[in-house]
Amino acid sequence: MTVTTVDTLVIGAGQAGLAAAYYLQQRGVAFVVLDERTAVGEVWATRFDALRLFSPAWVSGLPGCSWSGSKLHYPSKDEAAAYLRNYAAHFNFPVHLGRRATILRPADGVGYVVETATGATYQAQHVIVSTGAYTAPKVPAFATDLPPQVQQLHSSLYQQPSQITGPGPVAVVGSGNSALQIAADLAGTGRPVFVAFDEKTGALPNNQLMWVLLKSTGLLQLSRYNALGRRMMHSPEPVVSGDLQRLRHFTNVEFVGRATGATPAGALLARRRATPPLDAVVWATGFRPDYTWIKLPIFDADGVPRHKRGLTEAPGLAFLGLPWLNSRSSALMGGAGPDAEFVVQNL
Repeated sequence: MTVTTVDTLVIGAGQAGLAAAYYLQQRGVAFVVLDERTAVGEVWATRFDALRLFSPAWVSGLPGCSWSGSKLHYPSKDEAAAYLRNYAAHFNFPVHLGRRATILRPADGVGYVVETATGATYQAQHVIVSTGAYTAPKVPAFATDLPPQVQQLHSSLYQQPSQITGPGPVAVVGSGNSALQIAADLAGTGRPVFVAFDEKTGALPNNQLMWVLLKSTGLLQLSRYNALGRRMMHSPEPVVSGDLQRLRHFTNVEFVGRATGATPAGALLARRRATPPLDAVVWATGFRPDYTWIKLPIFDADGVPRHKRGLTEAPGLAFLGLPWLNSRSSALMGGAGPDAEFVVQNL
């Protein structure tokens, strides 16, 4: 078995992994980037058709290479995929595609061994796990109470309304921006849409002035390690007020409040009212961690990595791209650079 040996192995060629690659290259470190996909940016290209970045291009760039075109533009998911693909090509990063990491374990000596689904094996002194925000789809336990005739689809698999069977009522469950965008996408077909949205969720405008204020006041960069940052981190994530208002203007949309259960007849129970029997439910309910492939005791009881600004207690092992890795901007494309620079400097 051939083993590729490098100083640093980056797992994941998304925005966080590519930002790490940039700073590794700047420092002259020998590295390789692994990704399970067949092309850089493919994770964006396969998201739902209506998806756009929540931030304009001028605050969404990776280090060393800005977006082409208007800096005020909110890029589409296909434009985001192209930007990442062009970014990796521009710097000629050593990206090994189609190689899903299946095991990360300590090496017999110093460093780590990473095995992949293709059989290729890597050994590195340092490993940066940049597989993105948590990747295992999460749905509430009561989803199993729905009967088989109700189609259930997690938002990670949703792309367009034609995926949803039948002309009858559909529910979208979730209190984030993706839930609002998917619900509007479905409402555009004219079918009844019930939105199980927690109305305690805050809403903010998403315009150029807001981004100027967030950047100039430093709110985006507030660390989770100070009092105000901790408070922000533990508060519900606000949604885009324009998307919420747009959805409320559809006459075929009804907000039913946060979902609390389901019935064998195919209805959802919610705080304001129950839905009628449904043709389908789209669960825009987020993701949970799944790091079972990492054979190291560096996780808490919920499977979340223990770290300080991405650096773990395991020497030479770090994470990037996690929500609130250091600040609110950590999960945004424009926040990948500062986090990556810190990790590369301190790993």
